[in-house]
Amino acid sequence: METFLTKTDAGSNRNTTVDKDSILNALKQVKYPGFSRDIVSFGLVRGVDINDGHVSVSLAITTSDSDIPKKLHADVDNALKNAGYINAEITISVAPSTQPHATTHSASGAAPDRALAGVKHVIAVASGKGGVGKSTFAVNLAVALEKELAKQGKSGRVGLLDCDIYGPSVPLMIGLKGRPEVEGDSLVPLENFGIKVMSMGFLVDEDTPVIWRGPMIMKTIQQFAANVAWGELDILIVDLPPGTGDAQLSLVQTIPLRGAIIITTPQLAAVSVAKRGAMMFGKVNVPLLGVVENMSYLQAADGSRQNIFGEGGGAEAAKSLKTELIGQIPLDSDIREGSDQGIPISISHPTSSAGKAFFSIAKHIIEKIALS
Repeated sequence: METFLTKTDAGSNRNTTVDKDSILNALKQVKYPGFSRDIVSFGLVRGVDINDGHVSVSLAITTSDSDIPKKLHADVDNALKNAGYINAEITISVAPSTQPHATTHSASGAAPDRALAGVKHVIAVASGKGGVGKSTFAVNLAVALEKELAKQGKSGRVGLLDCDIYGPSVPLMIGLKGRPEVEGDSLVPLENFGIKVMSMGFLVDEDTPVIWRGPMIMKTIQQFAANVAWGELDILIVDLPPGTGDAQLSLVQTIPLRGAIIITTPQLAAVSVAKRGAMMFGKVNVPLLGVVENMSYLQAADGSRQNIFGEGGGAEAAKSLKTELIGQIPLDSDIREGSDQGIPISISHPTSSAGKAFFSIAKHIIEKIALS
């Protein structure tokens, strides 16, 4: 571990209001070299201290490029000076990268992965508990996003990363089998319906259980980030495993996420767990793009609705998390049948109530991340 420590010239802060939030807002103007994301959302800012009006900022990164800490220091110094902090102490701790050809982003101090340099936006789909249809949602959202982007002439620019290590179900739901090819030191994603897909399900036999401890899961997720040839993508959807354990934390600390979508169902038990799970993203500076309520209602032939699992849970979760409810997906047997057959309802029945809901959410996401 090397420490890159410098101080600006002594003097008084021009900024009369010295608080952590204003300093972090200034640091949000600093982009990691070569990327469009700022150092705060990347999780590289390890500390902000204020002592008698004097400001100290510490960063931690992992890189083998000696120019990066110098560039970061200069950019941080300029951002703080522009905000009125002219005597800030800036400390950058640098750990050498363990990979010769790629570096891995980590909210706990690693640099962003250059294997994802061609991916504009990475969006996580998460839930606090299993059984809420998270993977089904991720697959159908990816398909709907691809179709919407295809209208803009961007066909084939959506990817889907299945990080549910213990129970990978995405290959079945999207109709893919086989092993990925290897080019150089990278895996080539399989593709169906215009979606590039990578999953642990492609790498283990169907009947072989994955019995791994935390460090093995962390290594696999890091390899998925650093050693998959995604190419140029507008959006990469990441299907997280349920909960907030090693796999979830490793992923949000490894992949530079643009935001997260929280999946819940209407009943209180699912909502309370979803809220706890969503708090993990706040701790690593990943914004919430919204809440989706799955299995919201059962629609009868006459158009009437039955709230099998209660109602209002998604709205309650969104309000509690200070985000918005961006969609409600009905109970529909066609969703289950499509998942079993490998043909998502966004493909088989795009004009059904469920299909329309997925496309509405896809359009909302595209607008929200200003992707055009």
